[in-house]
Amino acid sequence: MNVIMIFINPINALLWSIRRDQRDVINLYNVLSPLMYITTGSTMLNFGYWSDEIRKPDEAQMNLCKITGEMAELDTARNLVDVGSGLSSPAIWWKNRYNSLELCCININYNQQVLANKIKDNFFNSKKSRRYSKDICLINSSSLSLPFKKESIDRIICLEAAQHFKPLTNFITQTRYILKPKGIMVIALPVITKLFNPVKNLLKLGILSFSWASEHYLLDYISSVIINEKFKVIDIVKIGPHVYSPLAEFYIKNRKKLKYKICCEYHPVLEYILYRSILKMDKLSRDKIIEYVIIKCVKL
Repeated sequence: MNVIMIFINPINALLWSIRRDQRDVINLYNVLSPLMYITTGSTMLNFGYWSDEIRKPDEAQMNLCKITGEMAELDTARNLVDVGSGLSSPAIWWKNRYNSLELCCININYNQQVLANKIKDNFFNSKKSRRYSKDICLINSSSLSLPFKKESIDRIICLEAAQHFKPLTNFITQTRYILKPKGIMVIALPVITKLFNPVKNLLKLGILSFSWASEHYLLDYISSVIINEKFKVIDIVKIGPHVYSPLAEFYIKNRKKLKYKICCEYHPVLEYILYRSILKMDKLSRDKIIEYVIIKCVKL
């Protein structure tokens, strides 16, 4: 991936973080996706699941894909819709592991999908498995308007994207419509553990409220939306300690090297904001104000 020098207008960045509509999220990811690549060396756009055996961000990201895929029981599925698919690297990982699986990647960001198509083809060409590349279709569409027939899909995974969907109810309604009876949906996302008013929320999250440019959903709210849409919640796994603090430790330990790489492409102020956000994220996680959850549910 060739990364060019990127200028971020601070006023635009502030507006993206405050409004958080679809266009704002697209603009933010267009600007910050290369930053993720610089810091992780991976085209996956998730925080990852860290363990004692995992020391690198890309390994943690693949581990989170592994865990969500197992929770979704992909080994028994014929097809999967990955909603909010980013650069489709998780879908590539799932396809490489579950060869018979047919995948559709839904992403409203057209620029990401153009790049995702290249990443997908390059990966399977290098593996000499070109036929598998055709089993992953990329669809430029909104999570609130999923273009599939009623009860035609076995599995839905939303890996670190549902925090951007609003209203969340519309997304869950869409998934219920396209899932087969007993179909499984798995959602992985960051959440807050306590509901604050907007001003207090801003003060509590601090600088993280700007770098975490998404809805700050409460876990109980997400669960209630899922249940109200006639899903049965099978499992809720809280993995925050395996996400936030290990990621922060990695960045702090390697900051000098990462700072140099980032400042070759971005203004140094951005690296400082990122560093302060990571410190804040670590503290809020340790104080149990933010959490990261994986939710598995079945359509009744």
